[in-house]
Amino acid sequence: MDPVLVAAVARAAAGEKINVSRVCRETGVSRAGFYVKLARFQAEGSAGLAPRSRAPHSHPTRTPDHVGEAVVRARKELADEGWDNGAQSIRWRLLDIARSGVHPTGGPVLELAVVPSRATIHRLLVARGQVTPQPRKRPKPGRRFVHPSPNAVWQIDGTDLELADGTRVTVVQILDDHSRLDIACRAARSENSHDVWAALCAGFADYGHPACVLSDNGTAFSGKRRHWPLVEMERGLAQLGITTIVSSIGHPQTCGKNERAHLTLQQWLTARPAPGTLAELQTLLDAYRQGYNHRRHQALGGDTPYQRFHASDRARPVGPAPRIAGHLTRTVSATGVIRFSGASIGLGRRHAGATAGVFWQGDRVTVLIDDAVAASLTLDRSVRYQRTTNLSPMR
Repeated sequence: MDPVLVAAVARAAAGEKINVSRVCRETGVSRAGFYVKLARFQAEGSAGLAPRSRAPHSHPTRTPDHVGEAVVRARKELADEGWDNGAQSIRWRLLDIARSGVHPTGGPVLELAVVPSRATIHRLLVARGQVTPQPRKRPKPGRRFVHPSPNAVWQIDGTDLELADGTRVTVVQILDDHSRLDIACRAARSENSHDVWAALCAGFADYGHPACVLSDNGTAFSGKRRHWPLVEMERGLAQLGITTIVSSIGHPQTCGKNERAHLTLQQWLTARPAPGTLAELQTLLDAYRQGYNHRRHQALGGDTPYQRFHASDRARPVGPAPRIAGHLTRTVSATGVIRFSGASIGLGRRHAGATAGVFWQGDRVTVLIDDAVAASLTLDRSVRYQRTTNLSPMR
């Protein structure tokens, strides 16, 4: 306070006559303000002149402490269970508990009317030191692409994990693009053709055939970018009339939904003891899929993947998948054989050391040596060595 004002108030309280108007002009205080300070001085002495808080005496809109405690508890429970524990996930958990009237772990149940909004939950977490605001990580506005119906596109990819003894293994994960439904999770020693096809077959059994399968350039998924012939997955899908799409090299955003699903799966597994065997890992994966597919999803507006998948008609393969074709060269071995797409094609010893041009479409193959047909056949996948009878004579 202005010392002049303090002196004037003290003198007035002692009974001295002062010019209140002049003091107020000099100190910039209203007459009403002067007499308020005078009354406080007379009642409390000099302590009455100390600045006082201007905060309201009551906070009718303040979030009750028990609600804040429920928010923090829900966040910890979600984290312990391995699920996303952001503000929206916390709100959905509180809403579900309020509607059921029963807390899964025996904790307090909030009334439905007092469950706070997502923004309020975030502010409570910040105020209680649970999160640190990171405005630079705020997502930029953009267009999210979603295929129009279930089974229009499945995304398939593998993610690496470790068993309890440090052994590196792979989980082949398949996600429906439209609904984010986890179609299949298969524990495997590696990202190999056998387990990739087994995961797809499990998905076919539960959800039918998709119209298309999207993958990255893993060797178990596609040889297109490497100019290889069809791999086992592509051949199997083509026979079912299912189209395949391969992302560009070094562009994981194309399979972004599956990449994000890997993070959710790994977070869930991290919250549990590491499995010791592939069988134990598969048991965990089955439990994860059940929980994930029936949990609300932010990208689905609060629907569960299961609800979104079954909310509309499913897409189906539209017909024979387009035949993928290519051309490559092979050097004929000393025994007159070339290796192609996991098969050995016998051309005859007279062609040993020659350069063979291999033209293929699906499993149909024509081999040219010196512009002459050395062999033309359809590969028999039931055997490795392909016998040929239409060999051209040497020039």
